[in-house]
Amino acid sequence: MKRLIMAAVMLFTVAGATAAVAGDLDDIKARGVLRHVGIPYANFISGAGDGMEVELTKMFAKSLGVTYEFVESGGWGVVVQELIGRKVKVAAGKAELLEEAPVRGDIIANGFTVLPWRQQVVDFATPTFPNQIWLIARADSPVKPIKPTKNVAKDIVLTKAQMKGKTVLAMEKTCLDPGLYSLDATGAKVVCRTGNLNEMAPAVLNKEADLTILDVPDALVALDKWKGKLKIIGPVSDKQQMAAAFPKTSPQLLAAYNAFVKKTQHDGTYLALIKKYYPTATRYFPEFFKGMK
Repeated sequence: MKRLIMAAVMLFTVAGATAAVAGDLDDIKARGVLRHVGIPYANFISGAGDGMEVELTKMFAKSLGVTYEFVESGGWGVVVQELIGRKVKVAAGKAELLEEAPVRGDIIANGFTVLPWRQQVVDFATPTFPNQIWLIARADSPVKPIKPTKNVAKDIVLTKAQMKGKTVLAMEKTCLDPGLYSLDATGAKVVCRTGNLNEMAPAVLNKEADLTILDVPDALVALDKWKGKLKIIGPVSDKQQMAAAFPKTSPQLLAAYNAFVKKTQHDGTYLALIKKYYPTATRYFPEFFKGMK
């Protein structure tokens, strides 16, 4: 009886340890499943079983000879912990690892912006999408788009000047976190929403606020979905990049993914996905796609 109890305790301990540690390439091949944790967002993950990142990650799983499994994240505030198995506290741009948490995925891929605090706790792969934070308003808003100066820093100053006295939507713990762009110093009334980034543009259309900051992918989707109802005021950030994220304990899986992405960017597969899900992206960011077939 004692042996059975000890065996049960050992099994529980091993299972608990496994739940808190992400696997590398050999572990995933042995398991036979690649777990793609992500958040339905823009055209990366539609929530209906498709999306740019869904298709790309399915192809990656196939290249590894394993089954693809999508795991919907609990949200932007927990997606990193679902990958690395540790809760994360972010303050003043610094990430602090806290207690253990269940690991739910092997890769985050949902239009995940490369941010300094995220780089402290995960490893980013080869960038798969360009990004920038824009200020968006309703088309009938008295706030006018800036006149670009060909200097991003100057354009940001001009754009932020338009926020004074206005209500501006943002979302903490995402790439729209107001602290990343010092929005408090603009004289705007910053309103932090919760929920999904897809809801920011509709909130402005519903007059919940005068303006919203929005990243490029969501802005492109919104401008296409609500043609003539929204306008871009100007940039709030320098140019950024989006990429899949991996645990720092999975260097072989990261290397395999980078090799896979490089292949797709040279055989036409990647650009075909861009044209399918973000047909205007190459027009706004031609330098990012330069040299790809």
